[in-house]
Amino acid sequence: MDFAQYAYPTLVYVHLLLFVLWLGADVGVFLLGQHFRKRETYTLDQRIALLKLLVIVDLTPRAAWALMVPLSLTVSYAGGWWDVPVAIVGAAWAIAAFWLWLVFDAHTHDMTPRAARNRQWEGWLRYLLCAAYLWLGVESVLTGHPIAVGWLAWKALLFGLIFAAAIMIDVTFKPVGPLLGKLLAEGSSEATELPLLRVMNNTRYWVWAVYALLIVTSWLGVVKPG
Repeated sequence: MDFAQYAYPTLVYVHLLLFVLWLGADVGVFLLGQHFRKRETYTLDQRIALLKLLVIVDLTPRAAWALMVPLSLTVSYAGGWWDVPVAIVGAAWAIAAFWLWLVFDAHTHDMTPRAARNRQWEGWLRYLLCAAYLWLGVESVLTGHPIAVGWLAWKALLFGLIFAAAIMIDVTFKPVGPLLGKLLAEGSSEATELPLLRVMNNTRYWVWAVYALLIVTSWLGVVKPG
């Protein structure tokens, strides 16, 4: 096999590797969050340490999410599944690079106006990509255009739903910051713990939705039904 013959299977392998990193690290984030809830088992300092570790581990699924956008388009193009314009593939890689910069720069400068600005920009970017993938999926499923391959059209639609569910994770989890500040200022009590627990419980439903959608999407990509 020459380089060209290795290129497509290598892209598919990296695509699967990103899926493993995304889902695997996200499960790690979920488990750390579950242990943070156990105030009878851990001291408050230990729980805060778990939360700090959660934030670091969460960088992996966020990076995988950003890279999955251009890589999925590249795999579709290289495999001949969709004749997506090369300019769109190149633009997707540029968008992913900007997205990654936003994620890691916000983490580096956390709790600053710069981080808040980056996260706002990242939010707008995700909203736009969510709308684009939902349109692409629905249009392709209903009309067979621009994606003619059925399983790939459904995969695009499901990816848009993954965007929506992942966005809802951040939206639902947003009150944790002020509630955590109140917990640190006033100490652990029913008044400070229960609202925090309620927010984390509500967030779990969207986390489970992302897991289910990721599993179905990956099944479509591997089995390619129809």
